Amino acid sequence: MWTHKSWSGRISPKSADAGQRLRHYAQWCNAVEGNTTFYAVPSQATVQTWAEQTPESFRFAVKLPRTITHDRRLNHVDAELRAFLEVIEPLGPRLEPLWVQLPNSFGPGDLTALYDFLKKLPPQQRCAVEVRHPAFFTDPAETQRLERLCARVGAEWVPFDTTAFFEKPPTSDAEREAWERKPRLPRRSAALTDRPTVRYLGRDDEAATVAGWQYWVEVVAAWLQEGRSPTFFLHTPDNVDAPRLARRFHEEVRVHVPGLKPLPEPEPIEPATLF
Repeated sequence: MWTHKSWSGRISPKSADAGQRLRHYAQWCNAVEGNTTFYAVPSQATVQTWAEQTPESFRFAVKLPRTITHDRRLNHVDAELRAFLEVIEPLGPRLEPLWVQLPNSFGPGDLTALYDFLKKLPPQQRCAVEVRHPAFFTDPAETQRLERLCARVGAEWVPFDTTAFFEKPPTSDAEREAWERKPRLPRRSAALTDRPTVRYLGRDDEAATVAGWQYWVEVVAAWLQEGRSPTFFLHTPDNVDAPRLARRFHEEVRVHVPGLKPLPEPEPIEPATLF
């Protein structure tokens, strides 16, 4: 997510090459969704550069490759899993969590495969599961089954909240594309571990995005007051102002939790000038 084209000149200098954009992103936000690993496994040398551009406190939610989650559906993937964990090893403590995003068709009948897979992860590795099958959200018995499974292995369940986005029909090309692609599921906010992770999709209209996240401001503040350490990922359909909005969300949470440290001020994008 740190190579978004529209962020050049906004959070990183236009002169910054692709290999330095993460360093600039890390000055704006202290966590990132590692979506690229879903489509292609990077080299370990590339992952090493990610670690070098970020402090140890930075968080990568790295998505497992689609060959593991979607093509093989977590079955017979021992070799692929070992290879992937070796590749991302340079991230060290920054890897939190390992993100198991599952296809829409991965339903209650697949929970045995999920449990068997999660048991194979290193004991110290935090992981988070994102499911999109409606039964896990609408059938209380299946909700409880998945929660119990996650509890047994110490995994978190990642909610992807799109309720604010789907309140009104789309008004832009980016919103129309997201309208077709994003999951439309009930919102849930039960934290299963001390490291809950949330994904939130707002609108291209900032006021609507801010109004929609007020629910999460209270939830995240409550988690912090309970001693949890949540990670909140903010999206909009075009993502143009997502880093700035993420910082605004952080400040709104700080109103409720004054002890929460502010995010560092990023370096100026371009040198100051009198002309």
